[in-house]
Amino acid sequence: MIDAMPERVVAACDGASKGNPGPAGWAWVVAEDDEIPSRWEAGPLGRATNNIAELTALERLLAATDPDVPIEIRMDSQYAMKAVTTWLPGWKRNGWRTAAGKPVANQELVVRIDELLAGRTVEFRYVPAHQVDGDRLNDFADRAASQAATVQEPAGSELGSPEPPAAPDAVPTRRAPARKRPGKAGGRAGTSASSSRTIKAKFPGRCVCGRSYAAGESIAKNDQGWGHPECRTPERTDAG
Repeated sequence: MIDAMPERVVAACDGASKGNPGPAGWAWVVAEDDEIPSRWEAGPLGRATNNIAELTALERLLAATDPDVPIEIRMDSQYAMKAVTTWLPGWKRNGWRTAAGKPVANQELVVRIDELLAGRTVEFRYVPAHQVDGDRLNDFADRAASQAATVQEPAGSELGSPEPPAAPDAVPTRRAPARKRPGKAGGRAGTSASSSRTIKAKFPGRCVCGRSYAAGESIAKNDQGWGHPECRTPERTDAG
């Protein structure tokens, strides 16, 4: 048991959606002084968007920590961070409507987060996701959220859960070589050059699998946009 109240808490939170929308989950983690995870929680959301998962993770973290202790929150979601640090004051002035006059998306979660932030000392820190030697707390929260989205079961330190594993979709899958269409000697195989090529991302983003990618990371085109090369939809080949 902790005898004295900590002077400051360092934490991270993350959300994941497998399909966006799709099976979703949230997670948060609180660290000791040496940034070793000491307490964490994750949970399922059923079918939800990635933005809902990200906001839920933040809401659950704020609800689970002492409002009297300053906290640093690390996140890889620019949407969730900007929602509460940049856009929220304007939304409140406009009666919870955007500058375009439309209702604020995910308003209930944003209102709840606003209530939890009242009177607290909170420092938000953006950290790029999936970096070699990247932020260990963000990586932990990312893995926990991904696991919760995949298995749709709660987990956490209070439940005695082991450290969350790497996401199942983080491991590239081997694809069988595409076959050439019969009667088309010299024709293209089932994979076109444009759909198989990878490029370096100019800006951070989020793959269809729910995981983020950073600027400079290799990405490839998928049916629903750009994302990790291993998450590309397998190309179909025709029988004739």
